[in-house]
Amino acid sequence: MAKRTLIGRILIWFAVFFMTITLGATISGYFLYNKLSAELPDIKTLHNVQYQIPLSIYSKDNLLIAQFGEKKRTPVNIEEVPQQLINAFIAAEDDSFYQHPGVDFKGLIRAGLQLALTGKKKQGGSTITMQVTRNFLLSSEKTYTRKLKEIMLALKIEHEYPKNKILELYLNQIFMGHRAYGIAAAAQVYYGKSLADLSLAEHAMIAGLPKAPSIYNPITNETRAIERRNYVLHRMLELNHITQQEYENATRQPSTAKLQSVSPEISALYLAEMVRQKMFELYGEQAYTSGFKIHTTINGKLQTTANQALTDALHAYDERHGYRRSRINKTIDFHELPIIGDTVPATVLSVKSHLATARLQDSSVIEIPWENIQWAGNPIGILLKTGDIIRVRQLPNNTWALTQVPEAEGAFVSLDPTNGAVLALTGGFDFFRNKYNRATQSKRQPGSGFKPIIYTTALEQGYTAASLINDAPIVIDIPGQENEWRPENYNKKFYGPTSIRSAITHSRNIISIRLLKEMGIEKVVATALRFGFTEDQIPKTLSLALGSGYASPLQMAQVYATFANGGFLVKPYFIERIESNEGEIIYQAKPKIACPACDSNEELNPNYAPRIISPQICFLMNSLLRDVVQHGTATGAKILGRQDLAGKTGTTNEQRDAWFNGYTQSNVATAWVGFDDFSPLGNLETGGVAALPMWIEFMQVALKDTSEIPLEMPEGIVKAFISPETGLLTAASNKSGKWEFFQEEHVPTAFISGGSATGSDQSDEKPPENLF
Repeated sequence: MAKRTLIGRILIWFAVFFMTITLGATISGYFLYNKLSAELPDIKTLHNVQYQIPLSIYSKDNLLIAQFGEKKRTPVNIEEVPQQLINAFIAAEDDSFYQHPGVDFKGLIRAGLQLALTGKKKQGGSTITMQVTRNFLLSSEKTYTRKLKEIMLALKIEHEYPKNKILELYLNQIFMGHRAYGIAAAAQVYYGKSLADLSLAEHAMIAGLPKAPSIYNPITNETRAIERRNYVLHRMLELNHITQQEYENATRQPSTAKLQSVSPEISALYLAEMVRQKMFELYGEQAYTSGFKIHTTINGKLQTTANQALTDALHAYDERHGYRRSRINKTIDFHELPIIGDTVPATVLSVKSHLATARLQDSSVIEIPWENIQWAGNPIGILLKTGDIIRVRQLPNNTWALTQVPEAEGAFVSLDPTNGAVLALTGGFDFFRNKYNRATQSKRQPGSGFKPIIYTTALEQGYTAASLINDAPIVIDIPGQENEWRPENYNKKFYGPTSIRSAITHSRNIISIRLLKEMGIEKVVATALRFGFTEDQIPKTLSLALGSGYASPLQMAQVYATFANGGFLVKPYFIERIESNEGEIIYQAKPKIACPACDSNEELNPNYAPRIISPQICFLMNSLLRDVVQHGTATGAKILGRQDLAGKTGTTNEQRDAWFNGYTQSNVATAWVGFDDFSPLGNLETGGVAALPMWIEFMQVALKDTSEIPLEMPEGIVKAFISPETGLLTAASNKSGKWEFFQEEHVPTAFISGGSATGSDQSDEKPPENLF
């Protein structure tokens, strides 16, 4: 009896103890639940998820230029995901996804027992929904508190969102290795394919990645990746997602994964960097993660042409100045030598009388014919030796040529003169060798390219294209300096009385200096400011006549756009529009346009660019600058076979800068060549020799299939038959006479007869009827 009483008491004690523990646990659980609930993030934020998506930059014709951002990601809608890829993920990660309420309690119990029995966590029991909570709403810390929050949030998410929405979030967010986030990025990174183009084996390989991207990565560990892929395929077979035959075929497939990069469709790295800097200025670090799509003004075809034209011009310059035998550091592995621009390292294998053979870094063997070597000047057997490390490049005809990395640099810019849109831009030979953008950042003397500013001023001050200026030696005292300045023409010759038309056509320095001195520096400075120059760019000395200030190639293109578009100052721009990741346009460029027919509304309509020179002055300058191509320092451009080309060469002191600024009414472009350290380019390396070929090569493509546009005289311009020796009217019978354009108020009134000039009202001989 006593024994039963004791047993009863013990049972009662255990019952009370159990009830106490249960009640305590219930009370503790209640308070813990309330505490954790208060700490949970708001699951409604998943309605508007902002994925970290790189900044993408495109040309105007929608070609990819570049991407910036650490995470590679392309979000997709669940409707775009192939069903078999969904099945692969379900089989690999959560086969009861469509049945459970967000938490797989059986799996959690299984994982708990595994931990209790072995002390090791082998099965996590996490569902896809729980992984979504972890990836979007919680930190990555591994604690039991976080696990409880994960479970609570998963249950709430399942109540708030449909299964397919949860799956879509998961498939777009999950890390897949090699900076790829989400399935679309993984398909691109590993296979270079869209989701729709993946095979069953590739579906399974991708679905096997989330478990451990670093271990089951087909690039890092192909054997482990194939094992994981085959496991996924087996699970798909067990769940009846695939047939036995499909399983066997897929498991026999070798890994086809190869690390892919998002390859730009056109090369415009200097422009891409300009866009990146602008976007960072506007949005900070958010620029690289918000999925902005930038559509630039770049024309893909013209950009490719500009790149090639610059490359060819620099190689041509380099070859004119001889071969520099490579001095390669022998301690550097040949295979580690960089490709620079279009120059590729190669090792000479053999040398014969008519060609050399060489091996590239990819082990392919090439032949270099003698005609592609002889520019270097020495017989092939002396120039090249077996074992030499050289550089080669592939020419447009697909033959290989001996080459070297050019030491000179260059830049090229093309604009649409009607609105300032940048059509093509390159700032150097190789962006990766030197990111300095010479097209926009350089401060170079424009040389004779500045002279049209002086001649524009002269025409506005009453000079005419027929005005004569004495091309004779001039001595200028410079205050504070011991020696006088004795400027010269490029060829060191003097030509006596010279018309303004002839002076600009042949780029006579003395004429520019005398004009500047006669008009006064302030008048020319005022004109330059109208054209967009700033005060600090313009020296207030007579050296201004020779372009001794500074400008970038982009700015020079802007200057010449005024002559091309009828007299308006347009502002260069390169971003056409900015789109959000959802395709919403958040910025649209609204450039001011040159509108010759809109003069009367110019001040009323802010969409019109300001007119800075009159239609009459613009016409006269176009006439003069066309003569530079047809008869002057840029006659090399006549190879294009057009009459509507205009422009001006520019060569600075000691040939430190070589320019050509040229245009038609549809395209304005500036080419520049020089050394970054301002070293001289060498004797005879003028704008017409070093820079003009770059411009010609570009324009051969840019102007293809475009019609010539004749130069039409505006009201207020007349033609008169004059004697070029005097600038005065002459008889139609004068064989040396020529037609010249004048503003009505500046037509010469004097008439020359018999070699002497008289007033037109005093002449004994009347002018011919077609004199004007």
